[in-house]
Amino acid sequence: MKYKKLVIDNPQDLMFGIAPNPVKTRRGLEIGGGQVYSELNFTLPTMKINNDTIKEVQRHYREIAEGALERALELNSKGVVLEFETLLEMTKTPSIGVDLVKIMNEVCEKYYANHGLKSEIRLTPNDLREFERPALQRTSSLLEPMFELFEKGAQAGGDLLSIESTGGKEVSDNALMMCDIKAVFFALTVLGVRDMQFIWKRIVEVAEKNGKIAGGDSACGFANTAMVLAEKKFIPRVFASIVRIVSVVRSIVAHEQGAVGPEKDCGYEGPFIKAITGVPISMEGKTAACAHLSPIGNIAFAVTDLWSNESVQNIKLLAGMAPTVYMEQLEYDVRLANTALREGTASAALLQRLMVQSDIYTDPQALVLAPENVIRISKQLIKGDSYVANAKNGALEALNIIEEALASGQMKLSDMETAYLPVLRDDIESIPDNESAFVEMMMPMLDQSSFLAKEYGL
Repeated sequence: MKYKKLVIDNPQDLMFGIAPNPVKTRRGLEIGGGQVYSELNFTLPTMKINNDTIKEVQRHYREIAEGALERALELNSKGVVLEFETLLEMTKTPSIGVDLVKIMNEVCEKYYANHGLKSEIRLTPNDLREFERPALQRTSSLLEPMFELFEKGAQAGGDLLSIESTGGKEVSDNALMMCDIKAVFFALTVLGVRDMQFIWKRIVEVAEKNGKIAGGDSACGFANTAMVLAEKKFIPRVFASIVRIVSVVRSIVAHEQGAVGPEKDCGYEGPFIKAITGVPISMEGKTAACAHLSPIGNIAFAVTDLWSNESVQNIKLLAGMAPTVYMEQLEYDVRLANTALREGTASAALLQRLMVQSDIYTDPQALVLAPENVIRISKQLIKGDSYVANAKNGALEALNIIEEALASGQMKLSDMETAYLPVLRDDIESIPDNESAFVEMMMPMLDQSSFLAKEYGL
């Protein structure tokens, strides 16, 4: 474990658009260097991807990039990031993904050369290993096309390299539905951590070899899955808020391996990672409603450096194509933030306070993202001697914060929600700090046919 001291230990210093360790891109974006940029995420309309449709697929991605950058130019944007999250076929056949990177990079270069508009592509191959059960995390033949796409996609113009890796998800999926917090801990702090060490060592090597930027990971398949399940009332919101905290110790491993940010958007663990490491982060909130509903639409913006919409299909809306429309929405959000930053510390702090206060006591998942609570929890997330202990300390501090908000009357939760708090505390306190002891405790309790321990070095 690399991090033993917070880089940002004062809530007032945890601010949108400003990171102690900003990242400067090839075309001159300085992410975390004093302003917030839009990060547009997009995908195809419902269609097949095969030899018969490949030209249509390429047309869609060229149209998305052209429409988004043209609208950004018209709105006097200072720069944007286009996040290309690949679909299954684009990673299984890397040449498809590489060609799409080339097409979009040509558009980016044209707008930079002709208009001075700075833009970069975040290349995010999907984790193919998720489609094997039980997953072959280290020996899968699917790793080969994934890393071919990383390598050749970077060479084609993918300057920020990221992934939403899924190590441990084969245990986490069932654990979330069963509200089994100990199994969630095992999935994230044992399996997830070990897989992150394995895969991010390789991603960082690809980035360094090709002069690219190793961005970060996202616990989307874990923490965002929990949030969506809570939004559908399948699991308690307090449970989802604790999953969010536990996911941090897994995602921070990318930075221990050499990733420098910007951290990925959709796991929401970014604020904690920013406080601990100082790297810039991407977040999503109200403008991600095209992809999923959430209770944290405003507070998510409070400390971000890139502002994302999650993902929107290239379909026609009344105003125009949906990615172009979302580019406009993102740009107006970041324009407001950047105006506050230019006016000075007091204006930026006021805007941040309003965004935080509008969400903070409406949901425990929002509560834990308030800057002062991020700092409190982050201090606990680094003080232990193991990843398990760090997650345990952070989760217990989050429970303290939720219980304090309830006791003060500032937050109100249903009886079903509050009934889970002592259950969660008892279960978390029963987890040993030592990883080996925790593994010994959990192995008899888990369905060992659902995952291959040897694929995680166990």
